[in-house]
Amino acid sequence: MPHGKARRLLVRCAQRIPVTKPLDASLPTAPGAASAPRRLFRFEGGNAGPWTVRHMQVCKGEALPLVDRLAVHSEPVPWGSAGAWTLRGITSNERYVERVERSALVERQEGLGRPGSTHAALIPIRKTAAWWALTQDERRNVFEAQSRHIAIGMDYLPAIARRLHHCRDLGADEPFDFLTWFEYAPEDEKSFDALLRALRASPEWAYVDREIDIRLQLSSM
Repeated sequence: MPHGKARRLLVRCAQRIPVTKPLDASLPTAPGAASAPRRLFRFEGGNAGPWTVRHMQVCKGEALPLVDRLAVHSEPVPWGSAGAWTLRGITSNERYVERVERSALVERQEGLGRPGSTHAALIPIRKTAAWWALTQDERRNVFEAQSRHIAIGMDYLPAIARRLHHCRDLGADEPFDFLTWFEYAPEDEKSFDALLRALRASPEWAYVDREIDIRLQLSSM
């Protein structure tokens, strides 16, 4: 093919290809478009944040340094913390929940951020190597068939709202495997304590080797 003809063909092809720009997080979202939900969260314990630490109880394993306040950040935010410790976790798909259980949970549970839910708890947990050596179906058996984890939680909905964060998905250096965030009204704290007692008495908790119960109250900065 003569060079001039080939050049004209290439120009015509290029004119048919739309030029796309790199995605830029700073660009405004198109009207009516839903923004993607944040999945990566940071929990920073120190002397700043809207949550006052009422107490920190070590249930198993090594403690975290005592702090007065807790801040919860949803990424992306500038990295870096002046606090005593930072814990990270990412929300993910439900690992051990079957369809009928998920439908029941969706029907009964309520979201975070309710006006009356001024009490909260952050409970970081690490499980043993024996737990992670189990297969997915073996873990499901311990989680629900033996421990009734989902069924127990259902008894306390919708009063107790929760969000689970996975840490192992971020890398092997994270100090915990899970960070569970709970919110509830002050009058529901006895129910929350009962929920924790039931879970900690289950066979699943034999696989927990580090757990800290951090109780919080929403307050002014």
